Amino acid sequence: MQQVGAEGFADAQLVDPRKLPIPLQTITRGAQLSVARAWILHRKLIVRGALALAVCVAGITAYEMRDKLATVGASGVALGRHELARMGFGIGKIDITGQSLTAEADILKALAITSDDLTLTFNVDAALSRIEAIPTVKSATIRRVYPGELSVTVVEKVPMARWRIGGVTQVVDEDGSPIVADDGSFRALPLVVGEGAADDAKQMIQLLDKYPAITSSLAALSRIGERRWDLIFYSGLRVELPESGVAQAVDQLAMYQQQDRLLDRDVTIIDMRVPGMLALTPGDLAAQAWASFKKQNTHAAKGGDAEYETAAERAAGSKAQ
Repeated sequence: MQQVGAEGFADAQLVDPRKLPIPLQTITRGAQLSVARAWILHRKLIVRGALALAVCVAGITAYEMRDKLATVGASGVALGRHELARMGFGIGKIDITGQSLTAEADILKALAITSDDLTLTFNVDAALSRIEAIPTVKSATIRRVYPGELSVTVVEKVPMARWRIGGVTQVVDEDGSPIVADDGSFRALPLVVGEGAADDAKQMIQLLDKYPAITSSLAALSRIGERRWDLIFYSGLRVELPESGVAQAVDQLAMYQQQDRLLDRDVTIIDMRVPGMLALTPGDLAAQAWASFKKQNTHAAKGGDAEYETAAERAAGSKAQ
């Protein structure tokens, strides 16, 4: 071991070690270790924080530049639409099928197509909702035919009857919902009259379809008090049907027509409201014939003596003459 003599410390000076500098490499090394340790222990938290900071910065930047971005975005969209339209994706043709009651103008209005609409971006669902809101339309489909065509297929409601109420006549479907106003082109449809007639007509119309001998001269079905039906014929005859047992009453009426031609007789009212009973109100000719027949039979029974005539009989006889 080498010994250092006193002469080795002749030039030595006292130094405070706390004032000695720390090498930069030591600081870097420590920082690296701290960062590595923090990354290992808190990696998820650090990533989330960084993402949140990035989103905040991007949001603030976008907000500050919103006007410029909107202008640039609108210009880009317009340019893109222009290019797509130039390539043939603008809506240039509309094919509509299935409509007879519905005007094409109403369908085109519901489509609401503008010059900027493209087949690629056209809102089909919204257009379908508007078309199906048209009273005559039951359902519809819209198909894109690329590059620049729309194909619209319409399924319309089926007219069931004409409904007259308050002086207005409308064509209604099977549910009794109005479809279009009657313009005179639906005369083949049955006519129903009165409050609630459209809602209750379906079953009655289906029942009468089985009896062409009745419907051939039937002018209208009249709903009475939303409880029962009257059949009104072109001759002016009115048949009053019951509230219940309607099918049996109609079948009985058809039998009377087949056997006795009851609907062709001079009768103004046939009352069938009481099951099992039939009450007739004769017309003028029938009343006169009946008065004459009754008078003759009364005279024959009483020996033809005029003094036995009642005042009513004499009045009926004078009317008949």
